[in-house]
Amino acid sequence: MFVHDRNTTMKHALRHLAWSFPLMALLAGCDNDQTTKPEPHAIATYAPVAWKDLPTVSDEDMLAGFYAWRSGCEKLTRDPVWAATCEAAGSQPASAAQVRTFLEQNLEVYGLRSADNSANGLITGYYEPVYPGSLTPSATYHVAVYGPPEDMITVDLASVYPELKGKRLRGRLEGRVLKPYDTAEVINRNGAKAPVLAWLTDPMDLQFLQIQGSGRVQLEGGRQLRLGYADQNGHPYRPIGRWLVEQGQLKKEDVSMGAIHAWAQANPSRVPELLASNPSYVFFSPRPDSNEGPRGSLNVPLTAGYSVAIDRKVIPLGSLLWLSTTRPDGSPVVRPVAAQDTGGAIAGEVRADLFWGTGQAAGDLAGNMKQQGQIWMLWPKGQPLPEVPKVP
Repeated sequence: MFVHDRNTTMKHALRHLAWSFPLMALLAGCDNDQTTKPEPHAIATYAPVAWKDLPTVSDEDMLAGFYAWRSGCEKLTRDPVWAATCEAAGSQPASAAQVRTFLEQNLEVYGLRSADNSANGLITGYYEPVYPGSLTPSATYHVAVYGPPEDMITVDLASVYPELKGKRLRGRLEGRVLKPYDTAEVINRNGAKAPVLAWLTDPMDLQFLQIQGSGRVQLEGGRQLRLGYADQNGHPYRPIGRWLVEQGQLKKEDVSMGAIHAWAQANPSRVPELLASNPSYVFFSPRPDSNEGPRGSLNVPLTAGYSVAIDRKVIPLGSLLWLSTTRPDGSPVVRPVAAQDTGGAIAGEVRADLFWGTGQAAGDLAGNMKQQGQIWMLWPKGQPLPEVPKVP
């Protein structure tokens, strides 16, 4: 009965959303500008490429990338694009040559191109951090890691406006009106009406945990509590590194996780101001203890070095990609990778975030990844290519 009553109230509240959420102006606004406008264009294009023109990978990378992608096939069994290819992939032997033959027989290659037809894009890295923490608060452990708030309501806009498929609003009911949920600044200051999953020692640890989207809390006694992304407060993600650049605290080319952390340690009184520059706030849920990688948006364990987060407007989840980039030290990274995750900061035409694993070594590598790279999408033969949104 409660859910029914809340949903009924929600339908009435939606009528007032245009003034509560800037996003809703997209729904109510009309364009009276009669000036000439450019023709809409796709945010990305797919250029056919011959298999022989792909950069060479090692046998080890071929197999590891193929197995990482195949691990996601359990989520693609009902996908008309991938179902047949996934079924056939399950019987492939452990031979790099046979895997390549299988891929060439079943998949076509398309190079990703930006709106200006550039093949180059940005490749970054992410990881699963491990931070010291406790299940009870204390003077040392005083930074709360929250689960989803009890008073936050999520509205799937496609249920009311089909043209906004994939768009959601998150907010709180005040009377009969849905208002935006608290920003990160408000939550950091006042807390949230939400369960506390753990307590950390440093607000910067929580910020980096939210940026990565998953992590582990090292508890006293040796146990590690695994946490994964559960929800978000509905406000846009804004990189805290950008704020430091705008404030003249760091140069753009020097921004890295290590540099941000060092600045925070040197300027503790300004940390609240830094964190307030990013209104987005991520809520977590506990995950089962295991040695597998964290689960990404596809809900399969990520494989270190072979799973990537992508912009799903350009690359569908579950896709097999061919990546060519470098590590921060300049050594090449050329391999098949699996599109198994997404992220608020992963947006753009030729864009990927490579998962590097768990712990400090992976964090050092991920935190310094700001590399140029190219991406090819391996797509099942005979299947229509994804429809990419257009922009004016």
